[in-house]
Amino acid sequence: MFQSKTEDILETTKSTWDKVFDFLSHQIYLSEKIHISVLQILIVILVFVVTTYVLKLVRKVVTRKLPEEDKLKFAGFFSFIKYFIYIAVILITLDNTGFNVTAVFAASAALLVGVGLALQTFFQDIISGIFILLDQTVHVGDIIELDGKVGRVEKINLRTTRAVTIDNKVLIIPNHKYLTSILYNWTENGSLTRENISVGVAYGSDTELVKQILIDVALAHPKVRKVPEPLVLFTDFGDSALNFKLIFSMDDSFIAGIPKSDMRFEIDKKFREHGISIPFPQREVHVFQANQSAEDL
Repeated sequence: MFQSKTEDILETTKSTWDKVFDFLSHQIYLSEKIHISVLQILIVILVFVVTTYVLKLVRKVVTRKLPEEDKLKFAGFFSFIKYFIYIAVILITLDNTGFNVTAVFAASAALLVGVGLALQTFFQDIISGIFILLDQTVHVGDIIELDGKVGRVEKINLRTTRAVTIDNKVLIIPNHKYLTSILYNWTENGSLTRENISVGVAYGSDTELVKQILIDVALAHPKVRKVPEPLVLFTDFGDSALNFKLIFSMDDSFIAGIPKSDMRFEIDKKFREHGISIPFPQREVHVFQANQSAEDL
């Protein structure tokens, strides 16, 4: 009787394993030439999970002793590379388990070409993002000007750069713009920048007094650096005015518009106090009657 029970257990176990094997061997047909078994799917899932943990471990080991700024750069670069690693590992796993990878590529060749063309700009953004991270053209905190837009960089992603303008508007800049447009980095050489204000005064004005007023106004503003000292240039004899340019230095050119406005108010006030006028263009207009002869003209 004991032997009979043992045989029943073995038979049941065998039957169970047969069912499990049949389930794992079940083929899912994607087309006539392309099919995949449940076992292959499970193996791919297992390999994907293991690869994820290995990549996390590699990232942790590599970034352990890196500075915080370099950690962010490596994280952006690594997030792009890991997708290629996933694709390569999955394809190798499928190929080693007997899946017809060649047939998949052959069947989807036209689709892949179409997708590649559609994602051309996307890949340009990715490649540009890698260049930015590697050659350090732009850093977080830099003030940049691109296509007439000025903003302070807050975050550099692999595909886009996030910047904020002086009026708190967010600029989402596709990274390929750095390759196709001229980029002005206002703070590449440091936070110190040179700013200027142009002004014209009437002919006959005391030019030395004008120069002194402009310098005094610049030195009096708290946002203007005292070293290097402000400079006044007599730029030209204009049609209606003597043209001057006040040049000064600031630590934060991102907010330069506000100090410039303050200084223009003060310049106008000081000019009025000293009797210096800011002229406006004047033109003489001659009106001729339609019936005048050419000789009269």
